[in-house]
Amino acid sequence: MQCTLCSSISKPFCADKKRQYFRCTECDLIFADPDTLLSQAEEKLIYDYHENGPNDVGYREFLNHLASPLLDKLSPGMEGLDFGSGPGPTLNLMLEEQGMKMSVYDIYYAPDIGQLSCLYDFVTCTEVAEHFREPNKSWPQLIDLVKPGGWLGVMTCMFTKETADDFNLWSYKGDPTHISFYTPKTMQWIARHFRLELEIVSNRVILFKALI
Repeated sequence: MQCTLCSSISKPFCADKKRQYFRCTECDLIFADPDTLLSQAEEKLIYDYHENGPNDVGYREFLNHLASPLLDKLSPGMEGLDFGSGPGPTLNLMLEEQGMKMSVYDIYYAPDIGQLSCLYDFVTCTEVAEHFREPNKSWPQLIDLVKPGGWLGVMTCMFTKETADDFNLWSYKGDPTHISFYTPKTMQWIARHFRLELEIVSNRVILFKALI
């Protein structure tokens, strides 16, 4: 199987009742068999049930795991894009409250592709990268939105163990819309491949800086 991120050889890693997963021998991406993915209509139906929004204090606290370290890198007045803002955009409002100028894009809920023709001082991508069907296309798209010297803030839960048994027991894998899984090694590969500086804040928060 060809890796959906780097096109290298990937080997069968594990399987459950719904699908098989492969692990890349080069970039360490773990991904679901592309033939077993939900349709976009099925995927959106699941997203429609999400009830997160700007009035949810717990959701704001969750997003702050990314917002706080990212804000340490930014200055008021900078322009950002929340890529994959979801049905209840919130992170953009949190950053606007801190003096940033924000735009949003979401393939289902804010599909204005004009937002993807601009360059931004920073881009956020929270709980989106695990949904990438074609990470070999989505990651370059994300990175190309960032100005030289700008920041890309990503939130996705990384797999930090090793065995297939660990992966099968991992709750993050249980969401049927989660199909691309990253490890610290994968993030290091992305940084090298796209010539980015990498800062792994936690097992869920990753910051990339575009080189000048």
